[in-house]
Amino acid sequence: MFSAISRVFRTPDLRRKIGFTLAIIAIYRLGAHIPAPFVDFPNVQQCLAESSGAEGLLSLVNLFSGGALLQLSIFALGVMPYITATIIVQLLRVVIPHFESLYKEGQAGQAKLTQYTRYLTIALALLQSTTLVTVARSGQLFGTTGIAECSQLLTNDAWWAQMLMIITMTAGTGLIMWFAELVTERGIGNGMSILIFTSIAAAFPASMWSIWQSRGFELFLLVLVVGIAVMGLVVFVEQSQRRVPVQYAKRMVGRRTYGGTNTYIPIKVNMAGVVPVIFASSLLYIPALIAQFNQPAAGETAAPWVVWISNNLTNGDSPIYMLVYFLLIVGFTYFYVAITFNPVEVADNMKKYGGFIPGIRAGRPTAEYLDYVLTRITLPGSLYLGLIALLPLFALALVGANQNFPFGGASILIIVGVGLETVKQIDAQLQQRHYEGLLR
Repeated sequence: MFSAISRVFRTPDLRRKIGFTLAIIAIYRLGAHIPAPFVDFPNVQQCLAESSGAEGLLSLVNLFSGGALLQLSIFALGVMPYITATIIVQLLRVVIPHFESLYKEGQAGQAKLTQYTRYLTIALALLQSTTLVTVARSGQLFGTTGIAECSQLLTNDAWWAQMLMIITMTAGTGLIMWFAELVTERGIGNGMSILIFTSIAAAFPASMWSIWQSRGFELFLLVLVVGIAVMGLVVFVEQSQRRVPVQYAKRMVGRRTYGGTNTYIPIKVNMAGVVPVIFASSLLYIPALIAQFNQPAAGETAAPWVVWISNNLTNGDSPIYMLVYFLLIVGFTYFYVAITFNPVEVADNMKKYGGFIPGIRAGRPTAEYLDYVLTRITLPGSLYLGLIALLPLFALALVGANQNFPFGGASILIIVGVGLETVKQIDAQLQQRHYEGLLR
């Protein structure tokens, strides 16, 4: 293992790529701690130390920004606008035929879709930065903490000062997007995935230290053991796949024979990745947002439906919240898999090139068989996603851990997934140069 790692750094091209990636990561983390203009940094730090942090969708955005959101830094929005824009563009392929045709055009069409994603990212960054500055100005960024400093996070609340903050945060999102593209082009791995991995991994030491300080060494050790077990489970499921065998008939083109090969279609147990968890978290935040805008004035009584939402759809330890969250993840998993994997299209491509599944006729029967396999393999994948996403809520209810419990939810899925893909890329680069990879 150590000899393989030494080969990585002895290879000049690979060493240069890893060094470039690490330099971008260092700049990204530095920007996450530089406050935006007119932010009262001491007050923000005091609120971070004395409050439990953000709730709902804000906690997810804060996780993906590496804690930069609650610090109101220049990189406060992190990669969340780009993630949201990418998901929206993928969904619009089903609704807008032009997007689907661009997707099928190859590299030129993909370049146009990427350009649309960039424009949408900037638009979402403007919207989200405006919302963030408005919430910070109102003193509700950390919720109703009762801390006087949390209601005075800005040193200047004039309109031009707020506009400067919005422009700065939006420009920060554009800079992050550029960093990600540089890493993809000149570094190792997918740039945006690497930055997401960095943001989430940066919060792990603080979360574990907080558990040690507040709950003691015994619980810290228990969480560590459970975390290693969860990581092993995630690696096992993420690598699991159903291989549907495919055979290609021999055909003569001139004097040459083509085809006659055996291959397979890999259908992963978790084809949806972390997207259903993001969908479910975003959708569950909507009732809480509506209830927040319908809070009663001083001396008045809240409406019954507002009280019910506050008790059942905003508290992570509520059984109703857990059940709704779990069912939403299962439903969104089936929805996203149905969008991203089209059995009819796969069957048509196989038929076009003379491929068939042994025992299944080409064409419509093949599409029905693929749909049959996909529907049944998505069930354990959706249940797995739901249980992994509920781990932080169970930890919050059982041991009183912080909501940003490190080993669970979107964080562990992203860290393991990105880590596996990056190691595979390094392994492939080593095999090209030394005929022996990093993995054995």
